[in-house]
Amino acid sequence: MKKLIVRADRPEDQNRRKDYVTHGLESGFTSFILRKGDEDLENLGKMDVIYTEDGRFLDDSYELVDIDTPETQAHAMSLAGKKKAVIVTTSDWTIIPLENMIAKFGGTGTEILACASDPEEGKLFLTTMEKGVDGIVIDVDNPLMVRKFGDTLSGNGHECLTEVTVTAVKAVEMGDRVCIDTCSMMIPGEGMLIGSYSNCLFLIQSESEDNGYVASRPFRVNAGAVHSYMEVPGGGTRYLSEISAGDTVLLCDKEGNTRIAAVGRCKVEKRPLLMVTATDGKREYTVMLQNAETIKMVGPEGAKSVTKVVPGDKLLAKLDTGGRHFGMAIEETISEK
Repeated sequence: MKKLIVRADRPEDQNRRKDYVTHGLESGFTSFILRKGDEDLENLGKMDVIYTEDGRFLDDSYELVDIDTPETQAHAMSLAGKKKAVIVTTSDWTIIPLENMIAKFGGTGTEILACASDPEEGKLFLTTMEKGVDGIVIDVDNPLMVRKFGDTLSGNGHECLTEVTVTAVKAVEMGDRVCIDTCSMMIPGEGMLIGSYSNCLFLIQSESEDNGYVASRPFRVNAGAVHSYMEVPGGGTRYLSEISAGDTVLLCDKEGNTRIAAVGRCKVEKRPLLMVTATDGKREYTVMLQNAETIKMVGPEGAKSVTKVVPGDKLLAKLDTGGRHFGMAIEETISEK
């Protein structure tokens, strides 16, 4: 999960600084840069804080570098492996290509936090070279702008979903299945992107429809076997076995619109499983789901119970190329069966 930090130390007026914190908390942000002396602002909500005094960080494991010359560029690059994080400001990203910083800092343990003055700029920094920077510092002149970052950077976005064709549905042995209860209500057609292979994630609907046997649970996605991948905010993936209460997950609807949600509870239980196999015409992909009528897969015409899915049915999935290394997309030749 990328770090999103609101810079609230710039204004001279404390009430103005408080506005940045208030708008940040109401937009879902929990990390702030505050001035020494503004400790009382922590009473507004639970937050992580980095303090500054006279424009410098009190914690010397952080360093703010304003890159405006080749010399300051060289200094920023020299901090790789020496600091916990380098927070970079610049008015001209041609001075220090972001790609070079990402390459230089990779594997050193030092995070790159780029200051962004508008949401689109922040989004660009988070996706540069696919990996992007480690986080964004929201550095704006108007505290109302903090709210605009909320939608752009906190998961609201769009995924490209593709139709795949079911080739087989097979009952398999009992297995450990993960059920994810979120702190958000979902609607029919909305759920999570899940699959046995990270390059094909099927849209699995929430239990948002009544079926005559049990009441709807629109906060829940019966997500599949523990080995499965699921997409998380920021474009990465995690194994279902890793998900627990308090984590952030990505929700997606049949149009590809995404938003984020917090996990309230996660259950792993032994259940009978079905393996659904589908193809995009080039190769086959699978997903392991519980053998129960309440679990539904989403297709272009709507959701269908996994127990009713048959060869020839069309389903929606996110297709990708390459592979994954610790959840990050990488370009490599990979074969999975």
